[in-house]
Amino acid sequence: MEIEDELERYLDRLAGVLGHADRRVGLMDYCRGLMLPIKRKSVEPLAAHVDPLHVQAKHQSLHHFVAKSAWSDEAVLREVRAVVEPVLNFDRGCYWIIDDTGIPKQGTHSVGVTRQYCGQLGKTENCQVAVSLSLASDTGSLPIQWRLYLPKEWTDDPARCHAAGVPEDIKFSTKIDIALAQVKQAQDDGVPAGIVLADPAYGDSALFRDKLAAMGLRYAVGIRSATSVWVPGVTPLPPEPTAGRGRPSKNLRRAPGHTPVSVKALALALPGEAYQTVAWREGTNEALSSRFAAVRIRTACRDYWQSTQRPEEWLLIEWPEGDAEPLKYFLSTLSADTPIEQLVFVTKMRWRIERDYRELKQEFGLGQYEGRNWRGLHHHATLCIAAYAFLLYQRLTQGSKKNAARPKAPALPENYQPRGSGTSATPCARLDRHASLSHRRSYCTSPATMSVLRIG
Repeated sequence: MEIEDELERYLDRLAGVLGHADRRVGLMDYCRGLMLPIKRKSVEPLAAHVDPLHVQAKHQSLHHFVAKSAWSDEAVLREVRAVVEPVLNFDRGCYWIIDDTGIPKQGTHSVGVTRQYCGQLGKTENCQVAVSLSLASDTGSLPIQWRLYLPKEWTDDPARCHAAGVPEDIKFSTKIDIALAQVKQAQDDGVPAGIVLADPAYGDSALFRDKLAAMGLRYAVGIRSATSVWVPGVTPLPPEPTAGRGRPSKNLRRAPGHTPVSVKALALALPGEAYQTVAWREGTNEALSSRFAAVRIRTACRDYWQSTQRPEEWLLIEWPEGDAEPLKYFLSTLSADTPIEQLVFVTKMRWRIERDYRELKQEFGLGQYEGRNWRGLHHHATLCIAAYAFLLYQRLTQGSKKNAARPKAPALPENYQPRGSGTSATPCARLDRHASLSHRRSYCTSPATMSVLRIG
């Protein structure tokens, strides 16, 4: 009962930023539904389990709350962060994790859907993709911003965007543009400054790294093997002297003996003793470890358009024992005296966002929203994050395990059937509001086998 009271207070706090008091019930019911141990978490199953005796009316009210009600996702997520941030414990470091996630989707009408790379499937497929920024420590993490990426097939088609409810001020932005805007917003909101972590889809962009540095943020980001760098002891030539009249050259030069190399070539040229085995955290069965080498380098991206070299930073190389070639590469602006163990620990902290998205999709229904419009998708994602945040808060403050903080699902009426299962075969359906559903297949109500929130 104590957890129920805490959930009530938590949801009351979130309801305070919705703008209208009549939205409180929608927030309460939707978030409670997302925390129930049921397999499908689109609007209709949520309504059936939250209010099994008034399914149709509850379905309509929840649909209006999530798909049409004009409350602010940003305001709710700020309030969620305000609850969780104090218990994340940044003693061993604060991290801002940038990532995107794919949601497989059929058809062509759901907002943002097109054929694009879907990380969940590991291939190009019909899906939606959203970019997020998570706040993390070594004890927990939580997405604090979440926005759908709209491909040009959508932004170049105003009628299509209008039909899906895309706000008129939303124009085409790359995923990197969206991520940088989220980072800037986090700074404006006063989020504790963190080391920015990202995979090569973001980290390989010199513009992305330069803008993070210009914001005063440190980073540890993945890069691709072809990224060019200057190895220690090799530098570009100074600007070429100018003879006679004319504007003097200001740009650095490359020449034989003064050329950069790819990070892969550098990694392959390092002596074997440059690599050492480093463990970064305890896994399920054993400590996670691999072989790493760390080298101070300068990146070489378009420095022939510059008069000075780029600042020195760390190149971290991961080359697992027995592999034919290095596996991963990272650039980091951590200080020059940072030990390799700390470099590895920081770069590997990205595992938290992978766990968050696994939990959000498998247990909170992040990818199960069946509506098609912009507002509904973002509201659903916000509420999934809000529900997830409460379980995270309980784990960090109370040590709640498995199903301890999960509301209980009320039993459904025996004759309940989900909508869309077929047409009625009952002759006098109007006399009984459930009769028209009595012949349909039973909706699966068995609880999910996994916990809502895993520990560790």
